[in-house]
Amino acid sequence: MTLTQTGTRGFKAYTAKHLDDLLKRGHLNAETRLRVRAVATVLPFRVNPYVVDELIDWSDIPDDPIYRLVFPQEDMLPSDEVSRIAALLRSEAPRDELQATVRAVRMRMNPHPAGQMELNMPRVGGEPVAGMQHKYPETVLFFPKQGQTCHAYCTYCFRWAQFVGEPDLKMASDDAQALVRHVREHPEITSVLFTGGDPMIMSAAVLRRYVEPLLGLEQLESIRVGTKSLAYWPGRFVTDPDAADTLRLFSSVAESGKNLAFMAHFSHPREMESPLVQTAVRAIRDAGAVIRTQAPLIRTVNDDPGIWAEMWRRQHALGMVPYYMFVERDTGPQDYFAVPLARGYEIFRDAYTQVSGLCRTVRGPSMSATPGKVCVDGVAEVAGTRVFVLHLIQARDPALAGRPFFAHYDPEAVWLSDLRPAFADRFPFETAPAAGVRPALEEPPPR
Repeated sequence: MTLTQTGTRGFKAYTAKHLDDLLKRGHLNAETRLRVRAVATVLPFRVNPYVVDELIDWSDIPDDPIYRLVFPQEDMLPSDEVSRIAALLRSEAPRDELQATVRAVRMRMNPHPAGQMELNMPRVGGEPVAGMQHKYPETVLFFPKQGQTCHAYCTYCFRWAQFVGEPDLKMASDDAQALVRHVREHPEITSVLFTGGDPMIMSAAVLRRYVEPLLGLEQLESIRVGTKSLAYWPGRFVTDPDAADTLRLFSSVAESGKNLAFMAHFSHPREMESPLVQTAVRAIRDAGAVIRTQAPLIRTVNDDPGIWAEMWRRQHALGMVPYYMFVERDTGPQDYFAVPLARGYEIFRDAYTQVSGLCRTVRGPSMSATPGKVCVDGVAEVAGTRVFVLHLIQARDPALAGRPFFAHYDPEAVWLSDLRPAFADRFPFETAPAAGVRPALEEPPPR
C-alpha cells in the first residue's frame, strides 16, 4: 500500500483513497466496504500507521474501540442517505452530482454548533476576524492555518467541518499579529488556546511563529494547546526530527512566566499503553508544561464507568491532570455516538467513586453549548418533581457561572436543547420563556 507523505518530518497518512484496502484488514465484504466509503464522502477520514498498526486490534473488527474512533461506520448516517451515495459511487456518477448529494447531507448535520460562526467570532468594523473565537471574556481561541488537520481524524469530531474541503465552513488564520492585536485590545483576555485541527501537526518552527509573539504580553497568564497528538502520534515529542525544538519552545513559555497548558485528548485507555506515550508525557512535563486530559463520552467506545476510571487513574499515575468529560456535541453523527444525559451522569458518577481524590479534578459530564459549558450535576427530586440539577462551569455571560438551575428529567435527552426548564418559565441564560413550557411543578409527558 502506498502512503502519502507530509513534509519532511517522517509523518505519513492514509486518506480516503486508501480506505478500501485498509478495510480489507478487517475482512469486511465488498458491499460493507462500499457503504463505509459512502460515509467517508460525507465525513473526513485520515489515519496513520501508528494508529493502524499499534492501536487497532484487527481481529476485533468492527467492535474494536480505536477502530470505531477513526474509521467511518456504515450506520453513522441514515441508511437511505448511505444507500443513495453508495449507488452514486457504484455507478461512478459525475463528480458534481456526487458532491451535491454529499453537501446536502453535510448541511443537515449542523456543521458549526453552539454559535461558533455567528456568536463567537470577534468583529472589527462589523467584519468577522478570521481564525479566532472569543466566547468567554478571558479566553480567545486561535486556529493557526497550518494546524487545521490532524494526525488522525476522530469519527465523532465536532470540528469535522474543518476537514471536508468546504471553504465557507473552515476557520483558520496565519496572521499571528492579528491575534496579538486582539489580545492587547482586550485586557480581560488572560489565556490563548491554540486549537484546530491539531496545532501539533505543525513543525516547531511554524508553531514558534505563533507562540513567541505572545510571550511578551504581560496580561497573558496561560497559553493552551489543544491536541490529540499524544494518543495518535506520540513520536511528535520523542522521535520526530524537531521533537527537541518543540520541547525547547515549550520550555520558553514556562521561562517567560506563563503557564503552558497542554490539553491532551485521550478517548480510551489503550491510547496510553504504549511506552512511547509515557516517554512523551515525561518529556512534555519536563519542559514545564501541565498536561490536562479531556474527551467526550462516546457510545460504543467509552460509555462504561470502568473505562473512565481506568483512564483517570492512568493519567494521574503518569502525572497528567484529569480535566473534562464532555457530552458528544450536537453536530455530525450525534445520533450515532450520543449517550443520554441521564446515563452520562451515571457513568461519570460511577467512575468518580472508583478513583482517589487526586483524580477528582475532573469535571463533567459537560455540554459545550451556546450559553457555555453546562454541567450535569445530578438527578434529584425537588418538591415532588424529578429534575436534572445543572450549572454553568463557564458562561458566555460570566454572571451566570456557578449558578445552579433545574430541568425536567428526561431519560432520552442527549443535549441542552432537549431539556425544558423546571420551576421557572426559562433557563437563566434565556431571555424569553422556553417554547411549550408547562407550569413549574408539572412533570413532562413520558416519551
